[in-house]
Amino acid sequence: MKKTLERVVEPELLDELPPQDRRALRSRLDLQRLNMLMKHPRAMARALSQNLNGAQSPRIVEIGAGDGDFLLRVTHKLRRKWPAGEATLVDRLNAFDPKIRADFDNLGWRVHTEVAEVFEWFRQSSPGSSDAIIANLFLHQFRTDALAEMLRLAARSTNLFIALEPSRSWLTRLCGHFLWTVGCNDVTRNDARISIRAGFLGHEISALWPDKKEWSLTEHPIGLFSHLFIARRKD
Repeated sequence: MKKTLERVVEPELLDELPPQDRRALRSRLDLQRLNMLMKHPRAMARALSQNLNGAQSPRIVEIGAGDGDFLLRVTHKLRRKWPAGEATLVDRLNAFDPKIRADFDNLGWRVHTEVAEVFEWFRQSSPGSSDAIIANLFLHQFRTDALAEMLRLAARSTNLFIALEPSRSWLTRLCGHFLWTVGCNDVTRNDARISIRAGFLGHEISALWPDKKEWSLTEHPIGLFSHLFIARRKD
């Protein structure tokens, strides 16, 4: 059993396909639907609302933002508390939805898109340039050494970091074989199995976070299939 629970990171098809490839576009729609089924926008909005203290017009960055739909849904759920803010979408592929800017404008939020590798973006960003950095189904793509470096850079850049990732549980692994029942295409089905094997259990992300004395760390399963990590700098 122990061997089956070891974390294994492998390349995912969606990251290799051109952004406008028909199968890639379909897979991103699948991911939007899966995010809603797993209630990730709601979970992220709740975590931000509970931990982002004192911000009047928050500056939120999403790394590995894909088409931008996830952060758009999150800000929509936060519109009563924060009717205005600044969203920055970072992804190495230019897969942003062409309508994304107008959709954020309609919510009263400014949006910036950054086509860059996450490490490059972190190294070029100014310390404290954002109120929160979030990641959704992104951290699992990185092996331990690279993930530790990413978290070190994140800790330098913000006071709040929140990630939602796949849980590497037996239930998630089992259900990953049945995504065809909700209409997911071959790319999504392939990548889901890879993502689950690379997901997280216990306090694996917390173990990699730097300067633990300066931060409050929260990490636990959430829902049936997900894993939540929150790092908030102590006052």
